[in-house]
Amino acid sequence: MSELIPPYYAVIFTSTLKDDFTEYHLMAQEMEALVKHQPGFLGMDSARDEIGITISYWDSLESIDLWRNNKFHQEAKHLGKTKWYSSYNIKISKVIK
Repeated sequence: MSELIPPYYAVIFTSTLKDDFTEYHLMAQEMEALVKHQPGFLGMDSARDEIGITISYWDSLESIDLWRNNKFHQEAKHLGKTKWYSSYNIKISKVIK
């Protein structure tokens, strides 16, 4: 990912998975491919060990809201909440420096 020039927004998503997370990685790959075509998406960093952390970068709060309301993303979020995550947290920050 190239260096981003502030200001921009970061959506910080942390999660822990349940013991059965069958098909989770496939859905994560599908969402990563889909978000790259979302207007206002600037890039993403991700890591998973005991806790998963994904930070996506956006040009505006409106772009974040469009992604939040994307039909396929909403389906993935529903599966995450009901099937794969034992816990999760989302924070949105404005990056100024």
